[in-house]
Amino acid sequence: MKQVWILNHYAQEPGGPGGTRHYHLSEHLEPCGWQASVIAASVELNTGRQRLAAHEATRHERIGNVPFLWVRTPAYRGNGGGRMLNMLAFAWRAIFPRTTRGLPRPNAVIGSSVHPFAAVAGACLARRFDVPFVFEVRDLWPQTLIDLGRLKEGAFLTWVFRQLEAWLYRRAARIVVLLPRAWEYIVPLGIPKDRIVWIPNGVDLALFPRSPHPLRAPSEPFTLMYFGAHGQANGLDNVLQAMKVVQDQQGCRRLVLRMIGDGPLKPALMLRARELGLNNIRFEPPVPKSRIPMLAAQADAFVFSLTDAPVFRYGISSNKLFDFMASERPVVFSCDAANNPVRDAGAGFTVEVGDAAGLAQSILEMAAASPEKRRQMGAAGREYVEQNHGFAQLSERLARVLDEACAQHARWCEAA
Repeated sequence: MKQVWILNHYAQEPGGPGGTRHYHLSEHLEPCGWQASVIAASVELNTGRQRLAAHEATRHERIGNVPFLWVRTPAYRGNGGGRMLNMLAFAWRAIFPRTTRGLPRPNAVIGSSVHPFAAVAGACLARRFDVPFVFEVRDLWPQTLIDLGRLKEGAFLTWVFRQLEAWLYRRAARIVVLLPRAWEYIVPLGIPKDRIVWIPNGVDLALFPRSPHPLRAPSEPFTLMYFGAHGQANGLDNVLQAMKVVQDQQGCRRLVLRMIGDGPLKPALMLRARELGLNNIRFEPPVPKSRIPMLAAQADAFVFSLTDAPVFRYGISSNKLFDFMASERPVVFSCDAANNPVRDAGAGFTVEVGDAAGLAQSILEMAAASPEKRRQMGAAGREYVEQNHGFAQLSERLARVLDEACAQHARWCEAA
C-alpha cells in the first residue's frame, strides 16, 4: 500500500463544523492502492477549540479508517496577527522530523492551501523524503484576498505571496485545483496546462439518504434555508434586502428563512435584520457536519449567494451547494461564476448577483411552485451530484494523479 501525507492546516474530522474534503477523499483512496495520513492543526478553525491537552505537542488519532496527526498551534481570535502566527506555527512545526516521526514513510506529499504556508511545508517534506509534491489549490492566494480588498496590488506582502505562489507551482509535480477554470490563472504564470488537474469538492452521499419533501399544513410557512459561513464573500446582505421585499409583499407568516452558521459578519447581519424590521429570518448557530442532512430535510428550498468578486470568473466549488443539491431540494442561486451547477442540473433558479428585487421574486416564485415541480428540481440536483461529485469517483481521480506524479518522479530520478 502506497502512502500519501496530506497537509491541510484546517482539515476537519466528521462531527465538527466545517468541510471534511480530505477525510472523505482519504476514506476512498485505499481501494485505489493508497493510504492517506492527514496532518492538520490542533486548533479548530470555526470554533477555536484546542484538540490537544496542555502536555501534548502532537497526537496521532485514527478517525474511522483515516489516520490524523494533530500538530499543536496557538489559539487565536479573529483574522489578525494571531491567525497569521497560527498559520506559521503549523507550517514550521510540521516540517520538524520529530513531528511526523510516527507516520509511515510517504510515497507522495500533498500540500493544500487555503494559505500557502501549509503547502510550503508539504513541499519541504516531499524534498526531504525525495518523493513527488502535489500542490492542491483550494483558493487562489493572494488573488482572492486582493479581489476582496484585504490585500493591495503592489504591496510588499502581496509581492511576497506572489513569489511564494509561483515557487509552489513550479515545485509541484502536479497541481490539483478545485475551481474548473483555475488553469486560466495558473498557465500564464508559466505552468504547463497538463500538470493541472481539476478535482472539485464533493459530497458524502451516504450521509444524505433519499428524503421526502416535508408535508406542511396550510398554516405553516414555506421554509427557505441557508447554512454556511456568514462572511464577506457570501453576499448575505443582499439576501436580507431580498427578504425585506418578500416581507413587504406577503407579510412574515407565509415564508421564513433559516440562516444557520457563523462567521465574522453574523453580528452585523443580525443588526441589519433588526434595522430592516425583518420578522421572516431566523438566525441559528452552526451545527456539526453530521447534523446537516437532518436539518436539510426540513427545508423546502435553499438559497445560495456569493458576492460579485472577480475571482469567481475561475469558477466555484462550494461544499454547501453540493450539500443543498444532495438533499434533493431546489436552490435559488445568486452567483456570477464561470460555472453554475444549479443551471447545469436544472435544479433551481438563477438570479443576477446583487439584484435584491430579482432574488426576492425568484424566492416567491419558488414558494409558489407546485410541490411536484420542486421535487423534480430537487431530484435533478441529486442526480447531478451523484454523477459528478461523489467522493468515491473523486478519490479515483486523486489516486491517478498520485500514480502519475510518482511515475514522473521515477523517470526524473532515472534520468539524473
